[in-house]
Formats: sequence, structure tokens, C-alpha cells
Amino acid sequence: VQLQASGGGLVQAGGSLRLSCAASGRTFSSYTMGWFRQAPGKEREFVAAISWSGGRTYYADSVKGRFIISRDNAKNTVYLQMNSLRSEDTAVYYCAANQKDLRSLEYDYWGQGTQVTVSS
Repeated sequence: VQLQASGGGLVQAGGSLRLSCAASGRTFSSYTMGWFRQAPGKEREFVAAISWSGGRTYYADSVKGRFIISRDNAKNTVYLQMNSLRSEDTAVYYCAANQKDLRSLEYDYWGQGTQVTVSS
């Protein structure tokens, strides 16, 4: 599966942004989808994941209550709605796919990143 992330940009602290990740292939609905991010000088970290059906989600503590992951299998797209953004959310955001358990951090397919910058 090939992944294409978009929707990044510059936003003020407290604002919102929605990222999208479009996937190619007819088997999108069989994949667990995840979002990760990497800030300058830091390791890549997990943000959120959603099961193949969309019925289960999993979030990093740092974004719980602020970010919402969702998917539209008819459009082969996964979304990350980011609210109440903080300066520490500034990073390059990546979408990823696997066919493992929702809480697995091992992803097989990765999209290119999209930059999110939160100004304080």
C-alpha cells in the first residue's frame, strides 16, 4: 500500500488542523492505520492508531483528548483531527499502515511526512 499524507501547515497555539492520509490499493480496509510524528532532534513517536474497521482507536497520552483519528474506507483515507494545538506538537507527521494488532508499534508501510508548525 502507498500512502500520501497532507494537510500540514502553520497554526497558532490553541488552533486546529486536520491531516489526511490517502492510500492506494484495494485492501486499505484490511490495514490498521497509524500516525507518528518526529520533532527536530527527537526520535519518532507514536501519536494515534485506528483499527481496520474504525471501531477501535488508541492514542498516546500526550494527545489524548485533543486529537481524533478517524478513517473513511470508502475513500481510502485516514484523518487526524488535531485540536488545542501546542508548540510541542510541532513536528513532521507521518501516516503508516500495518496488519498487526492495534497497539503494535511495528508498521510496514510509511507515507512521506507533512510538516505541522504551531506558533506560540
